[in-house]
Amino acid sequence: MSLALPAALAIVLYLAAAGALARPLLSGRKPLSGTALSMATVAVLLHIGVLLGMHRGALDLHFFAALSLVACVVAAMTLLMNMSRPVAGLGVIVFPLTALLLAVDSFLAPPTHPMPMDWQIKLHVTVALLAFGVLSIAAVLAILLAVQERALRRSNFGPWLRALPPLTMTEGLLFRLIHAGFTLLTLTLVTGIVFVHNLFGQNLLQKTVLSVIAWLVFGALLWGRWKHGWRGRRAVNLTLTGMAVLVLAFFGSKFVLEMIMHRPM
Repeated sequence: MSLALPAALAIVLYLAAAGALARPLLSGRKPLSGTALSMATVAVLLHIGVLLGMHRGALDLHFFAALSLVACVVAAMTLLMNMSRPVAGLGVIVFPLTALLLAVDSFLAPPTHPMPMDWQIKLHVTVALLAFGVLSIAAVLAILLAVQERALRRSNFGPWLRALPPLTMTEGLLFRLIHAGFTLLTLTLVTGIVFVHNLFGQNLLQKTVLSVIAWLVFGALLWGRWKHGWRGRRAVNLTLTGMAVLVLAFFGSKFVLEMIMHRPM
């Protein structure tokens, strides 16, 4: 069966869910959270089906396939987050980006063949995906936090600001996610040290160094929060810095090797 139709349907549902979540942000009207979450749930399930079909049920870590996989993980986590603590801004940002990455992987990217992996490497990759997903959501929350603080300083109390959760709730959720992401990132590094060999031969040295730098940034933020009560702009800047380094670690070297040098990774 062709995967074009389920991929297109997932893209439409992601965009529709984002629109439903954006409704109170744009107009102050009653939110359509239930409808949005239902559409997003179907979109994520379709996305998973497309990934399994396109990549033969295997973990495909080629550039565009990996982007689509990570986007699916982040969308699923965003969905779970909105079920327990409604944060509409997450879906408004995450779901359209997920739709874009799914569209690129489904309709524009060249076909790829998943490389075989031992269970140890699959475990390492799975933990890494979870770490990246959690910290990605933390980065989106950091952006929302910065926007809220800027609007409050300027006394810009539009309907979109009233639709967002209280500033203290956003900040508390941000640090809980960073704690969880930091723990998962630590496990990622540990499993990488234990299971991954020959870093030089596998073009993984730069990825490891950047991952360690990101780990140090998030660790410094958590230490500063515990020791000195860091918050606000400093927390936002460190969160976004750590996430930027982590994006480079996960996709920077992969992009250079696969897209520019045309070497498998």
